[in-house]
Formats: sequence, C-alpha cells, structure tokens
Amino acid sequence: MKLATKLLLFIAGSKLAVAALFILLLPFLVDQIASEYTNYILKEQQEKVMDIVAENGIQHYLQGEDSYGSYTLLKEEYIALEPHQEKTILDTIKDTKRIIEGDTLNYRVLSYTFNYQNKPYLLEVGKTLASIHQYNQPLQRFALYVLISLIVFTVLIDVTFTRLLVKPLGQIIKTRLVNRKFPFKDQDTKINTSTTDFTYLDESILILMKQINEAFAKEREFTANASHELMTPISILQHKLENLLRDEDLSESAELGILETMKTLDRLKKISSSLLLISRIDNEQFVKKDEVKPIALLQDILEEISHRLEEKNIQIHLNLKEDVLLKQVNQDLLFQLFYNLINNAIKFNKEKGSIEIFDELLSFNQYQITVKDTGRGIAKAQIPFIFNRFRKSDQAENPGYGLGLAIVKSIASYHQITIQVSSELGKGTSFKVLFNLF
Repeated sequence: MKLATKLLLFIAGSKLAVAALFILLLPFLVDQIASEYTNYILKEQQEKVMDIVAENGIQHYLQGEDSYGSYTLLKEEYIALEPHQEKTILDTIKDTKRIIEGDTLNYRVLSYTFNYQNKPYLLEVGKTLASIHQYNQPLQRFALYVLISLIVFTVLIDVTFTRLLVKPLGQIIKTRLVNRKFPFKDQDTKINTSTTDFTYLDESILILMKQINEAFAKEREFTANASHELMTPISILQHKLENLLRDEDLSESAELGILETMKTLDRLKKISSSLLLISRIDNEQFVKKDEVKPIALLQDILEEISHRLEEKNIQIHLNLKEDVLLKQVNQDLLFQLFYNLINNAIKFNKEKGSIEIFDELLSFNQYQITVKDTGRGIAKAQIPFIFNRFRKSDQAENPGYGLGLAIVKSIASYHQITIQVSSELGKGTSFKVLFNLF
C-alpha cells in the first residue's frame, strides 16, 4: 500500500474516531451546557431581586402581603419570596417538583435565604426543566451538521495536502527506482521539492546511481580490454603451435602435448571472445535496426547446428508462424541467443532425445518462442543462478564454460526481452523468450 494511501486512511480513521466519540458525548455535553447556562440565569435573577430589595425594601415585592409569587404566562419561570420559618441557611440550585395550580411541574430552583430587618426570608427563582431542555435536540442536530461539514472539509484539505506532500516521493520512486534499466541514464535532474527529507533521499540515490554507473563502467572497460588484449597472444601461440606440428621429426608424445595445449588455447580464446561479446553488448555497440522473421532465423541456426543433432540422434521439431516479424532488433545477436539456447538443449539432452521449438501470440503485442528439451533438467535451487557468468549447476558433468547463458541474458536485456525458465530434473528444461512486438 502506498504511503499516501496509508496516511489518508490514518487521518480519515482518526477523524472518524474523534467524530464518533463526540457524537456519543454530544447529548451529555448539550445537557451540561444548558444546565450551566440556566444556573447562570438563575443567579442573575437572584442578584437582580436582591438589588431591588436593597434599594426599595422588601415591601416592593410583598406589597403588605405575607409572601410574593410571580409566574410567567406559561409557568415556565417564577419568583417567590416569603418569610423563612426554619433556621437553616439555603443557597442551593437543584431540580425539584412544584405543584402550580394543580399541575406538578419539574423545576430547576435556586433557593436563597437572607435577613431583612432581622427577619429571615426565603427567595426562590425557578425555571421548568422542559423549557431548559427544549433546545437540546435542535442544538445536537446543528452541532452534528457542523461536525460533519468540518470533517468533510478537513478530509478534502488533508487529501490535497497529503498528495502534494508525498508527490516528490512518488517522483523519486518513479524516476529513480521503478523499471530503471542499467546503466542509469538521465539521472542528473533533481526532484523539485521543499521537503528536506525528500531532497536528501533524492541526492543520496543520485550519488549511489552515479557510483554504480562508474563501477560498472570500469568493470566493462576492464573486461573489454582484457578480452581484447588476450586475443593477440592467444592467436600468436596458436600459430606457433601449428607451425610446430608441421615438424616431421616431432615425437608422438610431443605432438599429443601440443594438441592438448592447442585445445586449452582454443578454450581460452572462446572465453575471451564471449567476454568481449558481452562487454560490447553491455556497451550497446550493436545496432538494433534489423527486421527478422523468427522462422527463417531458427532454420538458419538448425542448419548450422545440424551435425550436433546427428551426433546424439536428437529429433527436433520446429513449429513457428510464418508471418511474424520482429522489428528494431539485431539479427546477429538474436542468432547468438537462440543458438546458445539450442546448443544447450543439445548439450544437456539425452541420447535420442528431442527438442521442441514453437511460438505463441500471447496478446496483440506479445510474442513468445519456447525452446523445450528432454534433457537432464536443472535443480530448482539452481535456476536463479544459471544466467550468472561462470556458474554451473553440475561441475562434474557440465563441460561448458558458464558464459553461454550469460550471453543470452545480455542479449535479452539489450533487446528488452523477457526470458522465463522452467525445469524438472530428469524431464528437461523450457526456455520461454518473450518479445514485445510494438
């Protein structure tokens, strides 16, 4: 999962969790706010009454009566003032019931006792609970709508900001890491970002890519130079040994020794040639402008290698489409690629075995050729390493030099060809060569 997706999921999840908690607490919070506000109003009413009493006297309310009571039209609020018979001192606000004109109503009542001219009085200011909580539901709905709007708004902002924030990271991954073909090219342009971490990451990858390019260039140069320089002394030695063989006075043992030496030199020459070929492929010294018909290419290979088929009595079956044309390729390199695959299929095949070569159009632009033999097969653990140079799965039985499949890999990489290998010990090996036609 991408980093941006994870961040967005985390942000959205945390917001939803906070919103859910807020929704659960919303009724309690609204009740608390309504109660606290009612207490504040009752206190204000108390202070107002006491100010009037202090200024105008208690008779302002009593008007010659023993007590005073005033209710609003709907009995939602009231003020009562009467002599206090008990000795207790009250200064409380609590929910209680009152019977008003035969109706039992729930009130939130402020009770306050005070002395006026050495005579105790009780002041009560009440407000019905129904009027206190009448706005709770609308307030909750309003708060919920505001909350949902804020969450949607902030999520949109988070999505936009997160995408802008991690965009440089996506560019680094896309341009530096994904589907990069070695050697790395066009890596000098830095990613435009104001995030220090991404700048550091981009610069570090650029430095690493440059170091890899330099190391690989040195290796290719050394391989090319060494292979090229070895060819001349090897040719001179071969020529001298051939001259020695023309000596009629040469003993039989000396002649055998010279022949063995020539075989060793020939093997060394083949290794140098293979290394030089790989180096030239890696240096992209071949032109890919040919148009090749696979069936004609494979027929040429089979004609050249037919003597080896006859030596092991191997039957070969070639079944390719006539009208397939590979464009923008190098014919010589493709010849070498399939030659090496077929050569290995012969080399590691059993006596009177068979080789099957067939093709398939996998999709509108993918074309696959399979080379399948009935040979000894390759152990599953060895398959990932068969394209490595000088690596052999069976040192005792394999007389190869370990460069045939390395050449195949270099040619395939140069042409952006995919090769898949499947094998089973004792039953044979299949190499699937996948081309992109466009």
